[in-house]
Amino acid sequence: MKKLFTLILSLVFATMSFAQKDEVKALEKALKKSNFADAKSAVTAADALIGNMDDKTKAKYYLLKAKALIGSGSDADVDNAIIALNKLTDLESKLGKLKYTAEATEIKKTALNAFLTKANNDINNKDYKAAALKFSKAYMMSPKDTAYLYYAASSAVNVQDYDLALENYLKLKNMNYSGVKMNYYATNVETGVEEAFSDKTTRDFAVKSKTYAKPIDKKSESKKAEIVKNIALIYVAQGKDEKALAAMADARSENPDDVGLILSEANVHLKMGNRDKFKNLMEEATRKDPNNAELFYNLGVLAAEGNNVTDAMKYYEKAIALNPNYVDAYNNLAVVILQGEAAIVEEMNGLGTSSADNRRYDELKEERSQIYKKAIPYLEKALELNTTNVDAARTLMNIYSALGETEMFKTMKSKVEAIESSAGGN
Repeated sequence: MKKLFTLILSLVFATMSFAQKDEVKALEKALKKSNFADAKSAVTAADALIGNMDDKTKAKYYLLKAKALIGSGSDADVDNAIIALNKLTDLESKLGKLKYTAEATEIKKTALNAFLTKANNDINNKDYKAAALKFSKAYMMSPKDTAYLYYAASSAVNVQDYDLALENYLKLKNMNYSGVKMNYYATNVETGVEEAFSDKTTRDFAVKSKTYAKPIDKKSESKKAEIVKNIALIYVAQGKDEKALAAMADARSENPDDVGLILSEANVHLKMGNRDKFKNLMEEATRKDPNNAELFYNLGVLAAEGNNVTDAMKYYEKAIALNPNYVDAYNNLAVVILQGEAAIVEEMNGLGTSSADNRRYDELKEERSQIYKKAIPYLEKALELNTTNVDAARTLMNIYSALGETEMFKTMKSKVEAIESSAGGN
């Protein structure tokens, strides 16, 4: 009886083996005819038997399955095709026999190039959602190219698909991705313009040909600060403020002198309404990067919003000292100065007609004139740097009118009309 049972069991296994091979043959036959509907049906049937396939049959099946699913074209099928190809390469690597790996690699390479081309087209068409999905698939095909994961995350952020973006950013953070790479440049001898090359070998060959000169290698900037910032800001957008701050704390503990991270944490606190903490972090950033005009400008904005005129002027003036062409700093400095006008005008409007009131009116009028005169140089500089700055021009026009400077008023009125006319024509 025992021998009979063994015989029956063997027959069952043999039957299953033939069934597996029959399904694989059916799949192969359908692919040869480019009949992807039948091929996909054969995949479904073969999947049910894969647990009993020997490694040799399984490797071949993974290859055929990938071809069938890629041929069907749906997103889910392509995902499963990539998984099958990865299983194939892992299996053959373990077996030490690379019978199908080369073909699998070529399939992945072809599919990868197709996805990258389509993803770039999506970016050009501003279809960031589609681009994010394609870059995600590109990363599945080539996990060593972590930049694809970064592009997927960045594209997802552009359409506020925060769940997908966060998933990818967290992967990048956990793998310590920086995005730093070496870029290769040389100057075109004929045009004198520095140009980028895809790799060092191509650049060096161009230099040897004498058509390019002055080769230089430049490292790209790290994207770590951007990734951590976006993780934190996504948490803030999702109402997960504590997670946002924890993300910043982790990053800063590893990079205490990274100004980018300090600014990122400051921005999180600003979004959360923690203005004092924002100010402290911004001041810390200015100590670490004392020549950064934008940092002082942002501190000026914060002080102005808090009605701290003295500090606002100090920070704006520092920004201008560091960058004499900082248009917004000139604009905002004039705005801060002119804020003092409101209280003066209010008091003037409340005065009566007595001799004392008339004297006070004259005093206040002179004070207002001094405010105007103090603001004029900053507004003129702002208009000089940006000749279409209609707000600066209109403010100057009104100031000259109030000061009784008729010719300057007419000049500025003509300028305002010219700017508005030009803007209307566009």
